[in-house]
This record gives sequence, structure tokens and C-alpha cells, in this order.
Amino acid sequence: MSLYDAVADLPLTIEGHDRERRERDTSSGFTRVSTTFALSGAGETGRGEDVTYDTPDHDALAAADPDFAAFEGEWTFDEFSAALDDVALFPEPPERETAHHYRRWAVESAALDLACKQAGRRLGDLLDRDPEPVRFVVSTRLGEAGFDRVAGLLEDYPGTEFKLDPTDDWDDALVERLADTGAVRLLDLKGLYEGTEVDLTPSPELYRRVVEGFPDAVVEDPRLTDDTRPVFDGHEDRVSWDYPITGVESVEDLPFEPSWLNIKPSRFGTVESLFDTLDYAAEHDIALYGGGQFELGVGRDQIQALAALCYPDGPNDVAPGGYNDPEPAADLPTSPLDPPVGFGPR
Repeated sequence: MSLYDAVADLPLTIEGHDRERRERDTSSGFTRVSTTFALSGAGETGRGEDVTYDTPDHDALAAADPDFAAFEGEWTFDEFSAALDDVALFPEPPERETAHHYRRWAVESAALDLACKQAGRRLGDLLDRDPEPVRFVVSTRLGEAGFDRVAGLLEDYPGTEFKLDPTDDWDDALVERLADTGAVRLLDLKGLYEGTEVDLTPSPELYRRVVEGFPDAVVEDPRLTDDTRPVFDGHEDRVSWDYPITGVESVEDLPFEPSWLNIKPSRFGTVESLFDTLDYAAEHDIALYGGGQFELGVGRDQIQALAALCYPDGPNDVAPGGYNDPEPAADLPTSPLDPPVGFGPR
């Protein structure tokens, strides 16, 4: 039985819905805004988080009529998902096309949470999987602090592992200092983003410095060009993909058969697309880890819960949200993380 088959026929009753806008400053120098969707019915409430990046999209949603999108009815989960194809989730066109998947995931994850609660079963029970403690990395850009950003976190939280975003100002000395910590598991080259503040122009010099300087780390999202592709000859099994991964077809379209994938549930839009991709990865022996998007609420719990059920030992970029604060507190949970329930009765 496929993963999606385990949840497709869950009965789902929706009698009302609500939304809540949130915002918070982050360590990456921007203010994160998200919207939580709450679907209620039969005495229960399910929640999901819209991680659309552009603040105007959340502002337009907050200003819209509360009932501009209707979700009420009785369904199976699969029927509800199909019906969403005809529901307008944006009162105004979003700033970016990717937002359609992000908001669709918020509603579908809320519906899955509600369906699990109405059935009195947690997602792990339905999938016949026991959650395991989640090994996580802390994702950060070094910024003006440079190496001190990593050193400070290691001092406060010995044993912390990292996902870092290399930038053009990384020199050999910095790479050596970072590598000597033994704490860097994942490096995100961000070579596939376009039109964002985190775009990184592909550089064979930087790519080579990263690949050679961190021989045991996974390297994410390189842009492969005639100049950069040779850097990865013989290192293909260390390359991971994040930004382009939205479903099985996107995996099959990669430039070579992947060894690693970063699973960000909101990128898939639907639960079916996510679960089908997890099944595909299992069938093709592709290693997985979870990715975060500065979630502010239930979305963080849900990506941690999915990691606990499906890829607990990966370099999961799902650290507790406090690590994203400009100045992390001194009492944050450490890795491995006791997983939250995420979907179903708490």
C-alpha cells in the first residue's frame, strides 16, 4: 500500500475555518510573515501554515473577507484535495508562482491534521511507522559575524551541526576553520534561485573550494554549467537537490540520478505529491532529509513530525524555530529532537 493510500479515505468534516497572521524577525536579516489556516469540525481543529515568502501576499489574505475561500463540507481526504483544485486560495494574484504550492500545502496539511484528529489516530499510526528522534542541523548564513556565528553556537550548544550557505567572500582560511569544527554536514549553494535575495551566481572557484574543503558534507543545489559541472565529477553521490523538487516528475528531470533530496513539504502543494515522492525515493534508494522555511507555528512541528516518521537520521534542516532568532536563547532543545505529533491527537 502506498503512503497516500493510508490517508486518502479518511473521513473529513469541515464546519468552519479561520486564519491567523504572524511575523517574526530572523537571523537571516528579514522579517518572516506566515499565515496559519485552521479548519474545524466535529469538535476538532486542524492547522496548517502558509509559508509564502512575500509579505504582501499575507497582507492581502488578512484583509480579505474571511469567507472568500470556502472549505466547508463532508468528504474523504482525497475528495477534499480534489475539490481544492477549484478553490481560489488567493484574493489577489501572488507575487510568485511558488506561492500557489505553499498555500495549497497549508490548507491540505490543516485538513490532514483535522482528519487524523477526527479519526482519533496520529499520522504515524496510519502509516504504520513509529516516530524516531530527529537529528537536525542549524541553518545559518554567516553574515558580518563570519566564523564567530558558528563558534558562538558551538560554545552555547556543543555538538551542534550546521547547514551553511557559502558566499563569494568565503576564502580558503574560512573554509579551513569551518571544516576543522567537524560540524558542517550540509552546504547550500543556492545556485537555482532566481530573483531572490539569496541568489548565488555559480562560481567554479567557490564550488571547488566547498567540495574539496568539506569532503564529507552534502552539497545542495549547484547550478551545473560547462564551467561548474566538472567540479562534481566523482562527487555526484554528495549532491542534493532542494529548490526544483516539487514531485516525482521533478526528481526524474534532474540532470543525473540523485543520491540525496531535501524534502520541503510545502513545495509539493498536495499531500499526494509529497507522499508519492517519498515512496519513489524509497523505491530508488534515495537518501532524504527535511527542509525548513522559517515556519513560525504549527508548520515547524509538522515538518519535524514528517522527518521523525520518514528520514530521522538525515541532516534535517528542521531545528526548533528559536535557532532562527537573531540572538538564539540559551535554553533551546538540542539534537536529536523529541518529535512532536504534528498530525492527529496531541
